[in-house]
Amino acid sequence: MIGKKMEELINTQINAEMYSAYLYLSMSSWCSQHTWNGFAHWLRLQAQEELTHAMKFYDYLNERGGIVTLPAIDAPKAEWKDVLELFKEVYAHEQKVTGMINAMMAEAIKQKDYAAEIMLQWFVSEQVEEEANASEIVVKLEKIGPSAGGLFQIDHQLEKR
Repeated sequence: MIGKKMEELINTQINAEMYSAYLYLSMSSWCSQHTWNGFAHWLRLQAQEELTHAMKFYDYLNERGGIVTLPAIDAPKAEWKDVLELFKEVYAHEQKVTGMINAMMAEAIKQKDYAAEIMLQWFVSEQVEEEANASEIVVKLEKIGPSAGGLFQIDHQLEKR
């Protein structure tokens, strides 16, 4: 049986992962509206990945005898100045999620919940990758600035994901 504090944190994380999917879908739609189809594709796949993360937490909580609660998911914003601003937000969001995962890991260690520690280790590693991917895109966008050619090149590259 899982402890109540860990159960609460995992339920909060399920909601956060679902919000992440909503956010990335909103961003994908914005990119599509501005004909940045490669950026839109990357973000749509990212949204699907976030749903997978939510379900990993959902399944884990059920396996441990916890109670899954599903509160409303906040609506994400829908407008950005440009793709650089958008991807800076992606990176900041992934940093926030990393903080949440780290807080869960700290609680698992505190509670000596070894099963949760093992499950969360996957997410710790995943967040390293998530932050690195988002950061790389931000750095590239910052380097090229408003260059249309550079933006089209990155857009084309991300369409291959």
